[in-house]
Amino acid sequence: MRERDLIGREGRFIVEGAVTLRLLLSGASRFATESILLAPERLDSLADAISAVRAPPPVYLAAKAVMSAVAGFPIHRGVLAVGIRGSAPDPVALVAPAPAPALVLGLAGLTNHDNVGGLLRNAAAFGADAVLLDAETCDPLYRKAIRVSAGAALITPFARLPRGADWLGLADALGLVPLALSPGGSETLADLPALPRVLLLLGTEGPGLPGGLMARARTVRIPMAAGFDSLNVATAGAIALHHLARPHLHRARPHLGPPPGG
Repeated sequence: MRERDLIGREGRFIVEGAVTLRLLLSGASRFATESILLAPERLDSLADAISAVRAPPPVYLAAKAVMSAVAGFPIHRGVLAVGIRGSAPDPVALVAPAPAPALVLGLAGLTNHDNVGGLLRNAAAFGADAVLLDAETCDPLYRKAIRVSAGAALITPFARLPRGADWLGLADALGLVPLALSPGGSETLADLPALPRVLLLLGTEGPGLPGGLMARARTVRIPMAAGFDSLNVATAGAIALHHLARPHLHRARPHLGPPPGG
């Protein structure tokens, strides 16, 4: 069972581990569960979460050696499930229209699943309304990305933009202030005023955001000690989201319709 086959052909994804399975089964999940595969010793501890689902999915039990043979990688946690992606959401529909407050994270060209998973976790922790991904950014529903996100990829609204989409044009259409985070930014993060509607743009480590985008955007930096000017992108994103989220953390989230396939 190759994960890329599930993703590319069947519209499905794999969840691994008890924490992420509980989130997938919860009412907060944006996705449905098709089936569950457990080591027998894990069933009792997860029975409550499974039985709480209105229409519980089928549960299969197998020894870890059998699970590992089926999945193609060693299963240490004894917990696997297949989720159903459903229809892809419209990026615009995830952002409440102005003048409602909005905090949106934009990921441009991130190809590391650990970073994408970490940023989805940060987005959930600081109450971002949505995460938008360009065509080059890797899949938040890849098994490792879900695990690194601590399951946040299952509950945080995200959508992918079409190839070649203009980030700044999108920000303008949605009434968002676009901020491009870069070590060479012209403004300091701590000096920014409260922004009720903002799009925080992050690029891949090393190259960063595209030059053409940086030339047109409002750029922001996180000051650091002399002789060192860079952070892991997930860490930098967490710092920036924490600062930008302060006006947003205690407000109620708008309901933006049913989950994909829900």
